[in-house]
Amino acid sequence: MDLETPIEAVPRIGAAYARKLKKLGLETVQDLLFYFPHRYENLSQITPVKEVKEKTKVCLQGKITEISSHPTFRHRLTITEALFQDGTGTLKVVWFNQPYLAEELLNQEVYLAGRIKRGKEGIYLSSPVQEKVKKGEESLHLARLVPIYPETKGLTSRWLRYIIKSLLPVKKQLKDPLPPEIRKKYKLLSLSLAIDAIHFPQSLAKAEKARARFAFEELFILQLQALQSKMKNASQSASAIPIDIPLVQKFVQSLDFQLTPSQKKAAWQILKDLAKSQPMSRLLEGDVGSGKTVVAAMAVLNTAHAKYQAALMVPTSVLAQQHFQTFSRLFQGFRLKIGLLTNEASRLNRRSLPPEELLEKLATGKVDFLIGTHSLIQNRVQFSNLALVIIDEQHRFGVRQRARLKKVSGQKTVPHFLSLTATPIPRTLALTLYGDLDLSLLTEVPANRLPVQTKIIGPGEKSASYQFIRQEAKARHQAFIVCPRIESEEEAVKTVKAEYKKLSREIFPELKIGLLHGRLKPAEKEKVIRDFQAHRLQILVSTSVIEVGIDIPRATVMMIEGAERFGLAQLHQLRGRVGRSSRQSFCFLSTEFTTANRRLRALVNCQDGFELAEKDLELRGPGDIYGASQWGIPDLAMANLNNLPLIEKTRQVAKELLAKNPELQNLPLLRQKLKLLQKTTHLE
Repeated sequence: MDLETPIEAVPRIGAAYARKLKKLGLETVQDLLFYFPHRYENLSQITPVKEVKEKTKVCLQGKITEISSHPTFRHRLTITEALFQDGTGTLKVVWFNQPYLAEELLNQEVYLAGRIKRGKEGIYLSSPVQEKVKKGEESLHLARLVPIYPETKGLTSRWLRYIIKSLLPVKKQLKDPLPPEIRKKYKLLSLSLAIDAIHFPQSLAKAEKARARFAFEELFILQLQALQSKMKNASQSASAIPIDIPLVQKFVQSLDFQLTPSQKKAAWQILKDLAKSQPMSRLLEGDVGSGKTVVAAMAVLNTAHAKYQAALMVPTSVLAQQHFQTFSRLFQGFRLKIGLLTNEASRLNRRSLPPEELLEKLATGKVDFLIGTHSLIQNRVQFSNLALVIIDEQHRFGVRQRARLKKVSGQKTVPHFLSLTATPIPRTLALTLYGDLDLSLLTEVPANRLPVQTKIIGPGEKSASYQFIRQEAKARHQAFIVCPRIESEEEAVKTVKAEYKKLSREIFPELKIGLLHGRLKPAEKEKVIRDFQAHRLQILVSTSVIEVGIDIPRATVMMIEGAERFGLAQLHQLRGRVGRSSRQSFCFLSTEFTTANRRLRALVNCQDGFELAEKDLELRGPGDIYGASQWGIPDLAMANLNNLPLIEKTRQVAKELLAKNPELQNLPLLRQKLKLLQKTTHLE
């Protein structure tokens, strides 16, 4: 048997188990060896019978001296009762619906682990796990630090321990991808020792050393990949776009507000990058309402006036429409040809036109700036001289989508790349998930903005909040009411429709209310948003489809129903849909719980998105916030994406190695690991 042996060829793994293992992505013996426990149960302490106490969990070692099973007709159960002795005393043991134990365990030396309970006749051990003591052999399931694996239906940790233990001898064939000098310098276990210690550790300290070694390896390889990508990017050629300072000054003077210091700094960083002949690769990160669009607009304008094309790809058609309107307004007087391309709409400036005509104009250079959704990466979309690619909310797109847009420039040079995100990213994630990008931060909001007053609304406070919304509507202000995130889109639509009906008929019959959700036809979505923007609607009832990009300055109230269902980052994004003018705005977090959870309290007490992002990372982990669990990042790297010292250490080690050996020559195992990672992650 070797590392590449298919799991169905492993003794005692039949076709049924093989199917279940493959659902977990386990195809070979090597995959099983790298299927690590996610926690350990400490059953290493053997308790003498004379010391057992009620309501405690214990592990015992001794002999079953009597055992019998009998049915109970009342509850249709079979009860197996036994007497257990260990030299210090005798204890009754009870199992339910396991009659076969009567034959298996009589007069056997066993380990038992379970909870001590009290019955009519005194204390007893209830429904314990059992394992026979085998002389000269280490226990596998009890009397030790017991590995607990991620399980699925029909695959138990007990079965996985049995199979993985039988495969451990094959670990000798594993070759360690970490260079010996790095292992030695950072006191990391060898691969063989780490495999033993992570599956069947002798102590928690040894298990932790094994986990630390694999976490280091996984993060180190992620950092190598990010830094290699950065080096590759720097070696490519891009169109150098000179900074047209009079043009930029004219644009800034045309604005009806003052740029913040961080907007000026970020714009200058981006314009200087565009002037280089190496492609820019930059992440513009800013809190909600911090003005990323204006900064991006300066880059687009400078690009278009140099006779190059720019493209902006966004995740939804609603956001594409919003950006099209915003950029059209910002570029009034600058005579840019701005296109919109989604599955539902095709426009060039004010004119609707067939997609084929827009694409023909794009291919012949008659469109300066194209805004769209995934439609931009269709094969039929061809640019004449694309020099700048902007992607909004990058974490919502897969790698192939981003890479495809970067490749459709229509020329040999690589387009400059700018990613925008309104979801503040903790430093640890920025260094790992976006480690190949330079970072620009927008840290202030415009001077005329007031902090949004945030309040938790309990079950008995709903009517008062509705009355407040009514008063705001009378003052010619508007309100969002967002229904909770639900598992399926179908359920979400059902919920938002029911809420819309209730509000329209029972709560606000005198007000004009709109309905928005992902299942509406594109033309219907566009009309609802246009009506809300034009103040033909006073309240918009919506799913979280309005989370990003919707800009309604007159909106002063955001009510979030079932707020406890949302993560902090999403709640902060939703709150950012109000407070976009000089008017005082309010966010009501409606919950059915009488005591607010930590996320809701954190949102009430903090306006800073960067601080909240760190808190969200602490409370929920990166997978839930950024969808990072879908990126294919290895589990231990994922678990350590909030470990800044380890991330900085592995980044430094990767930098030092690449400085000496940029091609990783004579390190074939490390190169192989990198290739494997590139296949499985969305970080290429």
